[in-house]
Amino acid sequence: MSSFKHSVFLRIYAGLVCLVALVAILAYIIVQVINYQRAQDYREQMADGVAHVISEVVARQPTPQSQEDWLADVSRVLELQLDFVPRDQLDLSRTERRRLSDGRAIVRYDASKIIGDIYTQVDGQPNVYLHMKVDKLSEVQIKMIAILVLEDLSYYPGAEQQRLEELQLYFAYPIAFKKLSDMNLDMDQISRLRTDKTQTLMLYRDSATMQGTTISVISAYTNVPNQVLVLGPVPIFNWLPFTVFAGIVLFSLFLLIMGVYFLILPLERKIGKVRQALNRVRKGDLDTRVTVEGNDEMANLGLSFNMMTEHIQRLIEAQQELTRAVSHELRTPVARVRFGMEMLTDTDDYDARISQMEMIDKDIEELNKLIDEIMTYAKLEQGTPSLHFEKVVLKNLLQQVIDETAVIKKDKNITSLLPAQDLEVEAEYRYLHRVVQNFVGNALRYSNSMVRVSGGIQDRYAFVCVEDDGQGIDEKDREKVFEAFARLDDSRTRASGGYGLGLSIVSRIAYWFGGKVEVDQSPVLGGARFTMTWPVKQSVTKTPLHKSAK
Repeated sequence: MSSFKHSVFLRIYAGLVCLVALVAILAYIIVQVINYQRAQDYREQMADGVAHVISEVVARQPTPQSQEDWLADVSRVLELQLDFVPRDQLDLSRTERRRLSDGRAIVRYDASKIIGDIYTQVDGQPNVYLHMKVDKLSEVQIKMIAILVLEDLSYYPGAEQQRLEELQLYFAYPIAFKKLSDMNLDMDQISRLRTDKTQTLMLYRDSATMQGTTISVISAYTNVPNQVLVLGPVPIFNWLPFTVFAGIVLFSLFLLIMGVYFLILPLERKIGKVRQALNRVRKGDLDTRVTVEGNDEMANLGLSFNMMTEHIQRLIEAQQELTRAVSHELRTPVARVRFGMEMLTDTDDYDARISQMEMIDKDIEELNKLIDEIMTYAKLEQGTPSLHFEKVVLKNLLQQVIDETAVIKKDKNITSLLPAQDLEVEAEYRYLHRVVQNFVGNALRYSNSMVRVSGGIQDRYAFVCVEDDGQGIDEKDREKVFEAFARLDDSRTRASGGYGLGLSIVSRIAYWFGGKVEVDQSPVLGGARFTMTWPVKQSVTKTPLHKSAK
């Protein structure tokens, strides 16, 4: 149960479920807001034309009393309340004022009472608004719209078509004169329109187009035979059904969740394999490896895990090897110190005691050097050292090592092939100095008479090289010389010098420099040739040019 509790994938799935719920709630709110705004726009569009026609007819009445009488007559026919409302009774918004000034209507709908109040201006009536209260919409009221349009057209004899075009600006649906023969009517409907000039028909059309169900109102036109006034088609408002919308949203989110699940499932399995491998490593099985598949991030994670396991395994093996080698290396100087102490207690000769004390001091100094070498090797082998790459004048560094080793070269000759003074490379100064110093020390130890030091840049890689004229190193032993405590002469006396750690330290320095170290045969001197190469440009933050490089 705890594994599920802390599973990142379980949190992802739970987050997706919460997202679905949130989207469903937002979808409901959005649908309600959209539906409300769509319904309000629909009401205003349907009311604009009717309100404009009524206000025009009212404005043409000669007296205020005749206006009142006309409104009363229409109210009885339409079964609607039509009257005047003082302007100061209405608190209008900016949008409502703009609509009224444009000759449009405003609609205030009370959803709880299912009543709509329509207001519009009447020319010549600056103090009142024409008001219509609509609580229902019947067939009579719909047909009455065509009758009102015809009454308005009666004031424009001979210019009915032009007037109709003016009225079209206020109607959200088409209004036009059409030939009766062009109408898709049955014989009974055509006969009724021809015989009764006051006849008005209402047609329903159910279409699969975006308009859906529509209504058309057809009224006989007495002035022109075989021609009728057609209003529509008027689309019936369709509420955006929330159940359908929500169903689509939920189904889409379900598909999204399933898609995310099947996309994450392989990732979860790969992480599970890495977790199982980690558990095996924790139990001590360092031979555990993860199968790397593909080139994605999980493949990189598996590759990193394998590299980490190999590194841990190598560190443990190196630690065991180091422990065995250190115990062997420490025995000789410790035994000599013990022997010297016994000699001190067994002799009263002052000169002999001084000689033994000097030998003991040399053995202690050798122990200190051995410990320093071991600490340096362990630091480079077991973790990332603190490297501070800087620009180094390679010629100055090589010359400095040559000058330092001049006191121990004895009768041997050191030649050099140094780069130009302005050639700079990026390196950790003290570690690069250690590499060259080790190369030169080994060359002096095993050469016959000649050592050559060189360095430079080739193909964006810097290099330092030290050659000698000694016996060289057999090809089969060239990898072995870079192992810790490896000495090919198998001598572990003070006369041989060194502890077998120098070249191993050089190998690790080359690794942390991002380069490599190699040994082969010198084509010029015939002995061994040690070369270390590394990138001229390092990715680590650089420091200013080393001031001590002389």
